[in-house]
Order: sequence, then structure tokens, then C-alpha cells
Amino acid sequence: MKTTLDVESVKVIIFQLGDKEYAIPVSQVQGIEKTMHITRVPKTPRYVKGVINLRGVVTPIIDLRDRFNVKSSVEDDNTRIIIITLDDMEVGFIVDAANDVMDIPTSSIEPQPEVVGSYEEEFISGVAKVEKRLLILLNLEKVLNTLK
Repeated sequence: MKTTLDVESVKVIIFQLGDKEYAIPVSQVQGIEKTMHITRVPKTPRYVKGVINLRGVVTPIIDLRDRFNVKSSVEDDNTRIIIITLDDMEVGFIVDAANDVMDIPTSSIEPQPEVVGSYEEEFISGVAKVEKRLLILLNLEKVLNTLK
């Protein structure tokens, strides 16, 4: 009899952008914050909303809706900033909602499907089918590559 510990899995945070659910590994998430005042920075790409001072650390903020060309929704009580760390760089992502923390069995993760013309396809590392949900796994290195 197999237990859940026998199955290799990855723990992810699931968040919403428009009508799609995305996932990033919990190991790269530092925290989830409510929206706060963002100071604009001149001459940055449209999707870089500015910076925040989070516990004494100046953190750049990226609106993933703009980054992926997803129709922007109005910020509301569900809007969150997910703070992630990648290669000693801390960045915040504005998302429509942070829904869940889940263990995804690695066996349910498939390579990125061939989606012709999808703007976000270069940012996807894979897709996971979990129960009736389809989760898009992000490749954070590619999402952030213009900031480095």
C-alpha cells in the first residue's frame, strides 16, 4: 500500500490571474501581502509597477497581468502581492488572488503544451492536472529575466 509520502511531490502556492490558475513552488515564496502603496519608478517596463518598502527591504513589484498580457481586473480585497526570492533577488508579483497551497505529485506534471501564439508560453515550465483543476507552473527565471 502506497502512502502519500511514497509519491514525489512539489508543494506550490496557487494563484489566480483572470480565469486561469498558476502555481509557483512554496520554496521560492517569502510571503503573501495585501496590496499596499507602490512607489512608481521612471523608465521601467509597463508591467513593473514600482517598488515597496517591505520590512526595510526595497522590493520591485511586477503586475503579472501586464507581464502576461492578461486583461487587467480591478484590484479588490482578493488582490495580493506574492513576494518571491530568486537568486538572492526579492520581487513581488501582483495577482488577482492567492488561492491555495497544495502538494502536486510530480507524476501529474506535464511539459508545457504547444500553444501557438500564446504570449505567456515562454514563461511556463509545465502544466499539472490535479483533480479537475489545470494548474500552469511558472518558470520564474524567465518571468524575471528582464530585471537581471
